[in-house]
Amino acid sequence: MKKKGPLYALFLSLILLLPGCSSLTVLNPKGPSARTLSDTIILSIVVMLGVLAVVYILYIFVLVKYRAKKSNEGYIPEHEEGNKVLEAIWIIIPIIIVAFLSVVTVKTTTEVENVAADYKDQTPLVIYASSSNWKWHFSYPEEGIETVNYVNMPVHRAVEFRMYSFGTITSLWIPQLAGQKYAMSDMLTTLHLSADTEGSYIGKNANFSGKGFAHMEFEALVMSNKDYDEWVNDVKETAPELTEDEFKGLLATDFLGRKTYSSTHLEFSPPPGDHSEHMSGDGSEMDMDNGSEEHQDNKEIHPSPEPSSGTEFDSEPDPEVEQPLPSSPVDAETHDGH
Repeated sequence: MKKKGPLYALFLSLILLLPGCSSLTVLNPKGPSARTLSDTIILSIVVMLGVLAVVYILYIFVLVKYRAKKSNEGYIPEHEEGNKVLEAIWIIIPIIIVAFLSVVTVKTTTEVENVAADYKDQTPLVIYASSSNWKWHFSYPEEGIETVNYVNMPVHRAVEFRMYSFGTITSLWIPQLAGQKYAMSDMLTTLHLSADTEGSYIGKNANFSGKGFAHMEFEALVMSNKDYDEWVNDVKETAPELTEDEFKGLLATDFLGRKTYSSTHLEFSPPPGDHSEHMSGDGSEMDMDNGSEEHQDNKEIHPSPEPSSGTEFDSEPDPEVEQPLPSSPVDAETHDGH
């Protein structure tokens, strides 16, 4: 009984602590893509719980039925070579479970990699999402505006994020609207999403990319179409233009609050690949197979670390930060914009 005491205490502690856990945002979807992922996660959990239930029921049954007792002392069961029926069952059933989950996973992946069925008739709103240490740049080529560390989008509208990085690999994730997708330096990745409900949602970098990655949170604000149009017009009228020197300064600065501009960096620093429809002029900036020369130059502001034969324990500790860092860009005050 004494040995079971700590086990009972642990179980009781879990019961008391679990009610304090906040709800999982990934299981509270606000868009078709996130809803598809949430349904798949729940279905997978139900299947796994079913497997566990069968295993534990059989385990308890065997313990009770074949336990040692006085009535069977000295009993030695007959030797058996095996049971073909049982062996077939415990081989076939796992294959069926894995095949079922595989089909569901492929179907889900196909759905989230394309525009949601309810928005197939729409032309997606294209937003270029580029990351740098330790912030997000959101460029709206159709509107000709750009934001830093926050993104606004209209409700009931298909949105296509085209992502790349000026530094290490990052991962853009808005849990209540879509799954995560990696942003890399020499290629574009695409993330489709749409929102059914207006509101403010937290976005983040889901890939550990260095000491400041935890500060790469941003607000994704879903607005009515009217409010979105008014916001775009207000930015065009009041926000400053984004110059090349200003943009290089943004890349070189590690931590920033929100910023808003009435032009985009795509005009002088195009993304990797051929996307001349969103570039200035005839797209002549594109001179390289893996991205523009300007993009390659700006990458050098956040170069990848050189490989080393030493370990992380051989390096000198980082100096203390002289000034406190903002707890999150979402909570930081707006700087030089809206």
